[in-house]
Amino acid sequence: MSDRSGPHVLSPKLFGVGGDWLPVTAGESEASVFRSGDATRYAKCVPAVDTAGLKAERERIAWLSGQGVPGPRVLDWYAGDAGACLVTGAVSGVSADQVSAEDLRASWEHIADAVRRLHEVPVSSCPYRRGLDAVVEVARDVVARGAVNPEFLPVEQQLTPAAELLARLTGEISRRRGQEVADTVVCHGDLCLPNIILDPRTLEVSGFIDLGRLGAADRHADPALLLANARETWVDEEQARVADRAFAERYGIALDQERLRFYLHLDPLTWG
Repeated sequence: MSDRSGPHVLSPKLFGVGGDWLPVTAGESEASVFRSGDATRYAKCVPAVDTAGLKAERERIAWLSGQGVPGPRVLDWYAGDAGACLVTGAVSGVSADQVSAEDLRASWEHIADAVRRLHEVPVSSCPYRRGLDAVVEVARDVVARGAVNPEFLPVEQQLTPAAELLARLTGEISRRRGQEVADTVVCHGDLCLPNIILDPRTLEVSGFIDLGRLGAADRHADPALLLANARETWVDEEQARVADRAFAERYGIALDQERLRFYLHLDPLTWG
């Protein structure tokens, strides 16, 4: 999920990053995000406890930029006792959650094409793994700490204890593990509309952003989030069903609804 807020704000100036910076939003793990005054750069700053995570995101951005998949470029990196700051080039355009249902529909084939190109990156070349067992371990930790945010859950699950939600999924892990082994691709890891940037003129995909969870994973992990998130834009459930079918046809996949449901319900348990 995107745009989760944290309580502390670290400025790029604290790290000696020159220029005028405007706050955009605070991010996951108490990250603070800024846009440069000329809108050509973004800076993401984190406290020292989250430096390793931001460094991993920096490495993923740098790796993906060499794979022919559009996205940000790493411009600068600063780390010290106070924390770390990652400066990237801005991906020009508008996030897909900010366009109308009509424009999202016009961009939908472009989005499916871009996701397919990402998934076609040879998984053997990807040094990053986001396998099911590792994701489940993260979920177990978040649940054990009581850190699941109910607002990230589907409405029908928000009153159910997180431990019970996780228990409902654990019985499927063996089957899902086998499916993952047979169908692993390079996944974005948080493929929601805010992380897809569109050219406002052509409605083609300018790039993917927020790559901190990128890694080899089950192919269904990405569309599980994308299709569910797009339902917040579509005008009704019928349009959503049509869009799901259109995505699957353009991408070239027979979507497994149970696998989609599994990853959609697992993801909110991993943020905390």
